[in-house]
Amino acid sequence: MLKQVQHDGMKTSWTREEIADLFDLPFTELVFRAAEVHRAHHASGEVQLCTLLSIKTGGCPEDCGYCSQSASAKSGLKAEKLMDVDAVLAAAAEAKAHGSQRFCMGAAWREPKNRDMGKVCQMVAEVKAMGLETCMTLGMLTGSQARQLKDAGLDYYNHNIDTSPEHYGDIITTRTFQDRLDTLEEVRGAGISVCCGGIVGMGESRTDRVGFIHVLATLPRHPESVPINALVPVKGTVLGDMFAGERMIDDIEFVRTVAVARITMPRSMVRLSAGRESMSEATQALCFLAGANSIFTGDKLLTTANAGDSADAAMLAKLGLKPMTAEEPMRSEAA
Repeated sequence: MLKQVQHDGMKTSWTREEIADLFDLPFTELVFRAAEVHRAHHASGEVQLCTLLSIKTGGCPEDCGYCSQSASAKSGLKAEKLMDVDAVLAAAAEAKAHGSQRFCMGAAWREPKNRDMGKVCQMVAEVKAMGLETCMTLGMLTGSQARQLKDAGLDYYNHNIDTSPEHYGDIITTRTFQDRLDTLEEVRGAGISVCCGGIVGMGESRTDRVGFIHVLATLPRHPESVPINALVPVKGTVLGDMFAGERMIDDIEFVRTVAVARITMPRSMVRLSAGRESMSEATQALCFLAGANSIFTGDKLLTTANAGDSADAAMLAKLGLKPMTAEEPMRSEAA
């Protein structure tokens, strides 16, 4: 498929060389440029709060090297059944009460089975009826499943590419990089907004981080949300055992990655995701300055620890940032 040069005025023809040049800028110059792009497309003092709930934990047949929910991991995590709808709604109500605008639901599946779609779609419809934006991550989707989710009212579907095409095979062998792109195409075809990012600090090189951003920034349409995760090494996973006790990407390089994502995808929500609980407030402040404008809040992200609502509220207050509300228009996603 030929990629468009622009979509809605946004450049989608970035080259790897152009993206590498951004990474190579002096740090303060890069952050300054990213801040300029951010202010041109978003309210600079607002951060979107999102909550992520694991609606089906453990037992995933994929072998993702970072994931404690993989059946091949020795993390001690037991497989659980799909949650009841009422329990999901209770968690969504709590998230809304703590200021979350978007409620994300994740299931440890390679792909959803058709028998589960009715219950999943009910979750979407009822969470949306509460006034929250809805997001799901269920693995690979068929076109029919994507359309069912759209009909239920799903706003966003998360399906990360994880890393560069070249590094991908070192992290996952049970699903190809093209499989990821195929699901993104089904999601787009159904009219659902795309949430797609990845994980840094998995032993990749800067060249891989360039390649990771390049894939996202040259999709026919930029993802509406781009989560940037820092690896959380979980004991019993391949990468957790390999990098136990280490932080595989330094804070400055992480901020560089956020800044390059912001410059190349100006209208996207750039979300600080996993790994934030080990970052200092100063590092997170630099990320916000470099264009991050969304965070996962709450005590847990699927199965790993997170900073928590009260800690996040205190940090945002200290920085003079305010949570985005559902009533506030998001210029990033305007037509």
